[in-house]
Amino acid sequence: MKKKTKVLVADDEAIVRESLRDWLDDVGHQVLTAENGPQALEIIRKEKPAVLITDLVMPGMDGIEVMKKARELLPGIEVIIITAYGSIPTAINAIREGAYDYIEKPFCPERAEILIEKLMEHRRLREENIALHQKLEERYRFENIVAKSSRMQQVIEVIKMVAKSNATVLITGDTGTGKELVARAVHSQSYRRDRPFVAVSCAALPESLLESELFGHEKGSFTGAYAQKKGKFEAADGGTLFLDEIGEMSANIQVHLLRVLEEKEFNRVGGNEPVKVDVRVISATNVDMKEAIAQGKFREDLYYRLNVVNIELPPLRERTEDIPLLAEHFLKGFALENQKEIAGFSPEATDFLLKHDWPGNVRELENAIERAVILAQNSVIEAADLSQQELMPAGSTSPAKNLKQVEEKHIQDVLAKARGNYTEAARILGISRMTLYNKIKAYRLNVKKIDNKR
Repeated sequence: MKKKTKVLVADDEAIVRESLRDWLDDVGHQVLTAENGPQALEIIRKEKPAVLITDLVMPGMDGIEVMKKARELLPGIEVIIITAYGSIPTAINAIREGAYDYIEKPFCPERAEILIEKLMEHRRLREENIALHQKLEERYRFENIVAKSSRMQQVIEVIKMVAKSNATVLITGDTGTGKELVARAVHSQSYRRDRPFVAVSCAALPESLLESELFGHEKGSFTGAYAQKKGKFEAADGGTLFLDEIGEMSANIQVHLLRVLEEKEFNRVGGNEPVKVDVRVISATNVDMKEAIAQGKFREDLYYRLNVVNIELPPLRERTEDIPLLAEHFLKGFALENQKEIAGFSPEATDFLLKHDWPGNVRELENAIERAVILAQNSVIEAADLSQQELMPAGSTSPAKNLKQVEEKHIQDVLAKARGNYTEAARILGISRMTLYNKIKAYRLNVKKIDNKR
């Protein structure tokens, strides 16, 4: 029978070494043994085992020191700690130092077998995830745009070509498709990359405030104008101004914008002196601009000034081959942010991601992955972590629930299940005890604690 994993058992008690060796050998592992720390380190240096199972308390060199020195010799080695009941807090500290888990004496050797199987599966998934991320970085990522679909590869080619020019660009597509990301990619590939990129939402402010926001104002030009203020056009001088939701711009401001595009100058609100600027304008909209022109809501001459080059972004449902890559990309960031070790997605979870329609596009997918990371209790995202969410209904442009509310309720539920035991709750949540404590403090949770050292 082919040996599955090379395991080193380090314990000063012969009965522990021998029982573990016999059991693990019988189930197919290659087992080495050591009576103390120095002997274990010598074996690690020569044999390079995948897993070290070491007693926490040994004469001369304790298990934590053995683990640290083993990691110096063999950075990839995985460690399981053997501990007596009274040393559990120390064993938990060992996990914080990098041990995978601990076994409490007296124990059944089957427990070690199960841990090794889980550990190696976790390691396999982690290595596959690293390989996938490397593939993503090398082949399917361009200026933070993650894509392998032919539609998005065409978009990337257009970005590369238009970036070299000074032409205005109009980015169209449904809400949540990543229009600002594309605008930033055009800027970062252009000769203006070392100058400012300034973004403004034309729908976020009423007309009077948007005019001042874009063009600035002079002191005393209106009530509350106590000093001169420079606008976004001046802030973006030499660089790029991104006008999001351009279809919501009022007719009055459209006139001022047209003048800037034609003459490269404007007047501040309340001012008489023209201000000259050198700004590239990139705009974006999810509105049907030709229909808006037909209804008299948007100037046709301004439309053609803005739309020298059009970049149309497809909805996520039309680029399904990008979904696994995007999901992995978001998973990596949110797992790091939440201090959780999650290696990837189960086949069922991947199937779930591919079958959902994603009316909220990339933004909805990102939101779903963040929630799944918060809710996940295993080393991979399961379909249940996604299916229990209230994913965005068709036509909606905002998340169904606040993510902090989801996390707060989930932590509260787990703490109740663990009867207030921080250590047990942290284990279920897949985070450190200190991270759990900080979240309890941040959310001001009222936790009825029991003996947290049990």
